[in-house]
Amino acid sequence: MSVSYIPEKIKHILWGKAAGRCQYEGCNEKLFLDQTTKFEFNQAYVAHIIADRPGGPRGDNVLSGELKRDITNLMLLCDRHHRLVDREDVDQHPVSRLINMKAKHEERIRLACDISENLRTHIILFGARIGEHGTPLTYSEAANATKPDFLPASDRPIILSMDSAHKDDEDSYWQIQFESLRRNFETELSRLKDTTETPHFSVFGLAPQPLLIQLGALLSDITQVKVYTRLREPETWKHPEDIAPLDFNIIEPEDKTGCPVLCISITAEIEETRIQKAIQQPISIWKLTVPNPGKDLVRSDTSLLNFRKRVREIFEKIRLAHGQSATLNVFPAMPNSTAIEFGRVWQPKAELPMIIFDQNTNRNGFIRTMSITKPKRTQHDY
Repeated sequence: MSVSYIPEKIKHILWGKAAGRCQYEGCNEKLFLDQTTKFEFNQAYVAHIIADRPGGPRGDNVLSGELKRDITNLMLLCDRHHRLVDREDVDQHPVSRLINMKAKHEERIRLACDISENLRTHIILFGARIGEHGTPLTYSEAANATKPDFLPASDRPIILSMDSAHKDDEDSYWQIQFESLRRNFETELSRLKDTTETPHFSVFGLAPQPLLIQLGALLSDITQVKVYTRLREPETWKHPEDIAPLDFNIIEPEDKTGCPVLCISITAEIEETRIQKAIQQPISIWKLTVPNPGKDLVRSDTSLLNFRKRVREIFEKIRLAHGQSATLNVFPAMPNSTAIEFGRVWQPKAELPMIIFDQNTNRNGFIRTMSITKPKRTQHDY
């Protein structure tokens, strides 16, 4: 325990650097608020990394005296972690470990507080059942992924998901999920879209690709949006900054007289026979692909930007080749983030209406799920 006097000025600076929270790794407890009664009062301990006396925890014959009032040697701790590092488990808390805890905590606080007010973002979580699997979407993971570029505008996400007992091999599943998404979107986002300040949204989606495309189409007129990719290796929503961006190839059909089909092969190749089985009429297959399709290829914001550019390009090529009255059949095999971006690029006034297909093992192939079309005109549109 500390036996030396620490000036109030030093304590105040330490409180500021720690943002009034315990600096022990993984704790972050508010040291000014009792969690049970919600009563506010000081519960903090100013602890020494190197004890202020040679015989104390991690004490040193020379440094104990020199650093006893030095802020670099002080940590803000809650009661239980103060007892842990100074009494109960001293051996497992060497100087290097405590210095590392303090540095990481103060850097995290600095990054969060350096974010300006106009870089706050509203976190959108959208998950729907994929086969037999649920949707592991958590606010904490999403919030951590936005930092340090953005600071969450709220301690609660905008949730667009709906629990459903239906499965994606049932025809009713798609209509139910589509209506749920549309209504939730209008309810949750309309209020923010109509504010005088243009809000920013960070989008995290894990759902069947037709629904993610639909979400993107709903987001299309919102300019301030960042879509995040869920990587498998390593498991994270953060986009690595040192990854070479991926580009995408457009492959045009030789015969453009058939029904237009857009095959997006990024995570896997899609055999043309499977497409022909689903449509059963003469088709012209356009491809948006990469040299070696596979998992986890889209790993950066630049890759998503390149994807959006190619989607715009292929939309225009298909529209010019097949005319404005055509309907585009879409067969996707792509990451969730690109599915959302695909929907965002689609513009209802300019692009062809689309029919989205989805691979379903229980139905033995691709099935038609939903249509994305121009909105119906109301009396206000005339």
